Amino acid sequence: MSDLPFGFGPADRDPQRRDQGGGGQDPADPFGFGALFGGAGGGSPEDLLGKMPLFAELQKLMTWSGGPVNWDLARQGAISQLAAGHQPTSAAEQAQVAEALRLADLWLDQVTELPSGIERTVAWSRVDWLEQTLPAWGALVDPLAERVVAAMTSALPAEAAAMAGPLSGVMGRMGGVMFGAQVGQALGKLADEVVTSTDVGLPLAPAGTAALVPQNVDAFREGLDRPAEEVRLFLALREAAHHRLFAHVPWLRQQLTDAVHAYARGIHVDADAIQRGLEDAMGGMEGGFDPQDPDKLQQLLGSGVLEPAETPEQKSALRRLETLLALVEGWVDVVVAEAAGQRLPGHGALAETMRRRRASGGPAEQTFATLVGLELRPRRLRDAAAVWGAMAAQHGTEARDQLWSHPDLLPTADDLDEPLDFVGRQGRRSEEEDEFDRLTAGLDLSGDASGDGPAPEEEGPDGDRDGRGPQVG
Repeated sequence: MSDLPFGFGPADRDPQRRDQGGGGQDPADPFGFGALFGGAGGGSPEDLLGKMPLFAELQKLMTWSGGPVNWDLARQGAISQLAAGHQPTSAAEQAQVAEALRLADLWLDQVTELPSGIERTVAWSRVDWLEQTLPAWGALVDPLAERVVAAMTSALPAEAAAMAGPLSGVMGRMGGVMFGAQVGQALGKLADEVVTSTDVGLPLAPAGTAALVPQNVDAFREGLDRPAEEVRLFLALREAAHHRLFAHVPWLRQQLTDAVHAYARGIHVDADAIQRGLEDAMGGMEGGFDPQDPDKLQQLLGSGVLEPAETPEQKSALRRLETLLALVEGWVDVVVAEAAGQRLPGHGALAETMRRRRASGGPAEQTFATLVGLELRPRRLRDAAAVWGAMAAQHGTEARDQLWSHPDLLPTADDLDEPLDFVGRQGRRSEEEDEFDRLTAGLDLSGDASGDGPAPEEEGPDGDRDGRGPQVG
């Protein structure tokens, strides 16, 4: 039996001819690929493969060195999905989107203390959305992919890890191809659905750029029986509200990203647990496990035993991320409802459509599930909206929006369990602050002894202040 598996060996396998020198191995063709393409005279295997369209593409994929995700492949895969239904935006659509966002900002000025965060307005096609948001996806997904690869590598037995060492570069590139294909498929599907640049709950567009996707806005409107202008303005209000938060709450973007990455850092593959799970799953199959049986293989993959168990650190990060996303979406829902008021007759129906879209697994939920492995649902959205609505009703919009001034002021997941208790505490805290301000009015609390106020009197030997002793009469 050959020591080289799968037929890799010298081009001439006749021992007699090799002994006669006729089958000497070409140093430039150590694996004998030259014979497959008519001899070594055609050039190196890489040159020959590069001249064939299929292998040329494979060669490009395997030479990717831009990180753990092959973003060239992701982009090409997503665009190929979008090509059939692609519709470029028109000048009329650009003007309609600009006008809707301008009017939305005017309405929002009346219901929130946060100023506009829009510097430019654009109407994007689906391909525009894909290409303009790729940098943001790269910053979000690359650290996750790196962690997944590291976790899987750490789970390899020592012998397998030693054998894989020389192939680590190839394995890394293969991982980049697989991640790229998965990400491309997910982003292509997402580009078919998103209506704004903030539809997934994260700021994906370049800073200050507010965008609507007219083709998807039209699809969103189907079956709603509402005028196109009204639907466009409703979505523009949501886009403009998101931009106010992300532009003027400087820590918010980073907190969301950090929460996703904290979840990734908790990824851990327990090789022993997976082995036990595999044995249990295969032992429970009727007739045993047959690796040649596609149904049995699918049953094994669907059993979940190959998935890493969620760690306590991941559960904590997921809880924080879900709470923060709910607070963002809840605030947007409340201020949009206040701004729309009596101006948009169909606001109630549009808002309910948006809530159902999220609850059934809309773009945000599908994206996190596919790219990040998080099953997000807006479980706390109504609780978060209740907090923001009650804050405005009891303490005013300024006090409501002031909670965004620092992450420690925001409601926690526990606060969302009892939203009215949280709002009540804000009132008591405000009264305590007012009382403190009243008591300390006019006092110098700086502790600076070099101030311009009168110097403290010195005590005399008998405890009197001026040192002259007790005074009579």
